[in-house]
Amino acid sequence: MIWRNWSGRQEAEPLAVASPGDEAGFVDAVALARREGWSVRAVGAAHSHSRVAAPDGLLVETDDWHGLVDGDVVDGIGHDGQPVVRVRSGTRIHQLGEPLHRLGLALVNQGDIDRQSIAGATATGTHGTGPTLQNLSAAVVGARLVTAGGEVVDCDATNEPDLFALARHSLGAVGLVTELSLRVRPRYRLDERQWFAPPGEIMGDLDRLVADTRHFEFFWVPERDLCACKSLDELPPDAEPDPVDGPIAPVEQVAKRERRGWSHQIISSIRDDRHTEMEYGVPAEAGPACFAEIRELILERFTDLQWPVEYRTLAADDQLISVAAGRPTVTISVHQDVALDDRPLFEACEEVFRRHDGRPHWGKVHYRTGGELADLHVGYRRWWELRDRYDPDGVFVTADLAALRP
Repeated sequence: MIWRNWSGRQEAEPLAVASPGDEAGFVDAVALARREGWSVRAVGAAHSHSRVAAPDGLLVETDDWHGLVDGDVVDGIGHDGQPVVRVRSGTRIHQLGEPLHRLGLALVNQGDIDRQSIAGATATGTHGTGPTLQNLSAAVVGARLVTAGGEVVDCDATNEPDLFALARHSLGAVGLVTELSLRVRPRYRLDERQWFAPPGEIMGDLDRLVADTRHFEFFWVPERDLCACKSLDELPPDAEPDPVDGPIAPVEQVAKRERRGWSHQIISSIRDDRHTEMEYGVPAEAGPACFAEIRELILERFTDLQWPVEYRTLAADDQLISVAAGRPTVTISVHQDVALDDRPLFEACEEVFRRHDGRPHWGKVHYRTGGELADLHVGYRRWWELRDRYDPDGVFVTADLAALRP
């Protein structure tokens, strides 16, 4: 069979496919791969634009393994006083909104797209926006997975802490994750405002816009040289939300809008147009200058680009290979139509990101080598050392991932 990612740009030919409907099925998948000498790669929504998810041995589909685990709220309270829920790894982010809402809970944050599986999103460090808000991987406080030896292991910060350090941001290379324990929060309402403004106006007021709102982001539209802006502020607990069905048209397609609703109804947008994407995280203080260079580059050399450039903020974290490890971060995403050659645009933009100490998003296109990635991430070599300790035979290492060894 031919496997393709969501955009259709990435292809692979797995040797076999497994679709577990229970935990035993994940154990059987690892056993099969070991017998045959295959690598194993679990795939959810296949929303990664990089080759990190491409299967070259046994493809494990997780679509039949989703939902909150029985008991819903586990251990009641997380380490920082927030509730924790256990979720099956194949659960799509949009499938969590209503079940959590019925429990009076919500994800702390999420991204502009909610179609990904929770295991895939955490494996690649997917994130939303907000200077006080970390990526989804940072919300993982525990994991249950099938190791290369076929054992089912639970891990967290105190039980198998080294394995946990890998599992929360795993690139799919540590084991087959079957469950994740996520730090969540009481459900909350958001007030959304969307508007267009010139880049000079937005960049001149950027510090205030970022500081004064829970979430702020903008999409710069090159063909109009305008920024489509979106801010989200948390409403008081007793505020009445408007009737909202869920994700709607992306901000760059709407001149002006304001609405109120629960967080899972408001944060994400419907993005069905097929595209490919490069995203880098740069130190927060370098964000404005980096964006200015990207804008100048596109206006001078890629005048026919019809896809927007996204600008978001991200809080620092302590994960080994996170783009925001040890530093507040600005992420800048460049998009291109899947029908067009993305390499000239992406290579030119990557040169800009290099000059600003950028780290590539693990689920997006980049051209960095393993040695370069080790220079960018203090914890990169440590991540590989731990990974090889738990999987010395490379059961979860595909050829594409092996090429990124430091």
